[in-house]
Amino acid sequence: MLASSRRCVVLTGAGISTESGIPDYRDQNGAWKRSPPMSYQEFMGSRAARQRYWARALIGWRQFRGVEPNRAHHALARFEQAGVVHTIITQNVDGLHQRAGSRNVIDLHGRIDLVECLVCKRLSARELMQTQLAEINPDWTALHAEMAPDGDALLEHADFASFELPDCEHCAGPLKPAVVFFGENVPRQIVASAYEAVRSSDLLLVAGSSLMVMSGHRFVREARTLGIPIGVINLGRTRADDEVDVKVEASCGATLQWLAAAVLSTEGE
Repeated sequence: MLASSRRCVVLTGAGISTESGIPDYRDQNGAWKRSPPMSYQEFMGSRAARQRYWARALIGWRQFRGVEPNRAHHALARFEQAGVVHTIITQNVDGLHQRAGSRNVIDLHGRIDLVECLVCKRLSARELMQTQLAEINPDWTALHAEMAPDGDALLEHADFASFELPDCEHCAGPLKPAVVFFGENVPRQIVASAYEAVRSSDLLLVAGSSLMVMSGHRFVREARTLGIPIGVINLGRTRADDEVDVKVEASCGATLQWLAAAVLSTEGE
């Protein structure tokens, strides 16, 4: 399928980044491994929730910012450079596809390395937020906890009421990571771009996603409606197992590395 494709669109999920050390959300049956991440409604609903989020993020970001692209990301970048993969639609917020060299990437759920003001909508670097958080909460910088999937940490039983939050330096509005939280809508223009990519593709390849949320599964349904072939690489079941043409139940890193070597070496002969 890949060898004959010239406009492959790849939809990636958390399973493609686990080899880089970023935890995923779900087990092989598609169930939550831990408590679901904070929802948009919870984050927006109270200052206490935002204190809890940013306190955990202060600790988790120290580990998250050190992760590197793995062989799956590099394999997809090679496919793009060879003209096989046209677009990557990623549900991840880690930016690892771009760091591996992929250029045409749609960040469906935003980027964790950016921060947005909820009032004036200005964007700033997450690293700047990290510096501000550390400066006004020096006692928290010595804490350690296990990294969570989206750049925060599994810090429990702490008194988050004492955690200080910086405000937007332009309008004093509250700050939020520039990612789509659970319960928040993906911006319409991003969805439209992703649909356009799928509709113009000749193959949809899903890598490392259980497709349990409609945010990603809708693109599989669209490809199926249009008769576009669909392949899946994922450890464990997915919501679309009965809708795809090929399912490879294996790690994304090993499989994509092997596919790149097999397909691209053949094309070069």
